[in-house]
Amino acid sequence: MKLKVGTPAPLFDAPAFGTGYKVGDTINLKDLRGQKVVLVFYPMDNTPG
Repeated sequence: MKLKVGTPAPLFDAPAFGTGYKVGDTINLKDLRGQKVVLVFYPMDNTPG
């Protein structure tokens, strides 16, 4: 799915990590509604780009 700049991100679940989460926790984008969220995507570690 290709999104245009300014289009809201579709709802999704993702693995949660960081302070306050434990292994196996997930987070849903709808749980963050009303908060500022930054999504970062990269191809893979140790690859060009």
